[in-house]
Amino acid sequence: MPSIADPRAFLETLFYAAVAAADPDKALAAHLPEKPKGRTVVVGAGKGVAQMARAFERLWDEPLSGIVVTRYGYAVPCERIEVLEAAHPVPDESGLLAAERLMAAVSGLTEDDLVVALVCGGGSALLPAPAGDLTLADEIAVNRALLASGAPISAMNAVRKQVSRIKGGRLAALAYPARVVSLVVSDIPGDNPALVASGPTIADAARRVDALEIITRYHLELPEAVLRHLKDGKDEPPRPSDPRFAGNDVRLVASAAMALEAAASVARKAGVEAIVLSDAIEGEASEVGRQHAAITSEIARRGLSSQSPIVVLSGGETTVTIKGKGKGGRNSEFLLSFACAISGQKGIAALAADTDGIDGSEDNAGAFADGTTVSRLADQNKDAAEFLGRNDSWSAFAALDDLFVSGPTGTNVNDFRAILLNG
Repeated sequence: MPSIADPRAFLETLFYAAVAAADPDKALAAHLPEKPKGRTVVVGAGKGVAQMARAFERLWDEPLSGIVVTRYGYAVPCERIEVLEAAHPVPDESGLLAAERLMAAVSGLTEDDLVVALVCGGGSALLPAPAGDLTLADEIAVNRALLASGAPISAMNAVRKQVSRIKGGRLAALAYPARVVSLVVSDIPGDNPALVASGPTIADAARRVDALEIITRYHLELPEAVLRHLKDGKDEPPRPSDPRFAGNDVRLVASAAMALEAAASVARKAGVEAIVLSDAIEGEASEVGRQHAAITSEIARRGLSSQSPIVVLSGGETTVTIKGKGKGGRNSEFLLSFACAISGQKGIAALAADTDGIDGSEDNAGAFADGTTVSRLADQNKDAAEFLGRNDSWSAFAALDDLFVSGPTGTNVNDFRAILLNG
């Protein structure tokens, strides 16, 4: 089969196929709960929750009310569900007020009522609700330390839910005796729904001692008030066996595995062999980039793509231990490391992007790279390794006009990586 004429267009097509597989209208339709005798109250949080709320409104032909919170700029119009906006990835006062509104919305319900929780990635930062004597400043400090630590998302959320009045199943406990059905779009490697958005409506078994161990392991510098709170052993999140959760239900409506398989299907229909490495890859982004480069180089060395193109797909969530003061997210960091490792190799093109449309704090979803990325930077008297060393991958790809900007996608099933070996 001839090679793909426009590798970037092909890779973009795969990205949008992955995103479409997690489209809220399609994802929610098969997971609607039974209608209640009483009220239906919708709550939710995450970067794609406004689109989930709009889809739920379209699908639910009974009266409902509700309130959800998403990132600034990610709201879409809803008719019956109020959409609030707050800061992400570092919480702010608007998020604090939104968390209070959600807690109030589920309070005072009866056993005849239904709470539908729409949960997706990003909800942790969007729902600050400091526990005990802690303040918003304390919760912000925890978030900043976690984001800079290189800890995996599962470890981050294990800490976050121990300093919160809403996470770790607490929102569902407030809703009791109403039944709670959580509709979850997973951005967590392994798809444990209790970890998505730190599980506001889903309890897990993590304890304070686990959070303290994570703090020690990743050398987190936290306010003294936070450490005192974690050590006093009071008011831990409810356990999964708590009888208040007995009638609740959790439904995974979309995940990275579903998204990657959709992309692989599109590739195969185009005559391109698709290899899905994993939907749950974690680790330091730059190291994962080097590992992907080694796999790609081995496939190329063996000539496996000489007969027909091959695309290597993977998902999950890498992390970045921040050492410099540059711009960029985990996907662009992964890709710059990958580009350095495959520099000079022909016939390789790659796209790495976050399926929510934002990689890090800038407006790009990710970036493109190929075997000429490093040399093209050198032509501008720029050193790719120096950019990587200061966590400035955004600036490197911006200099080459190789950023990938999708805008908000309305969903979030985490990282999407596609590497095309084109003959």
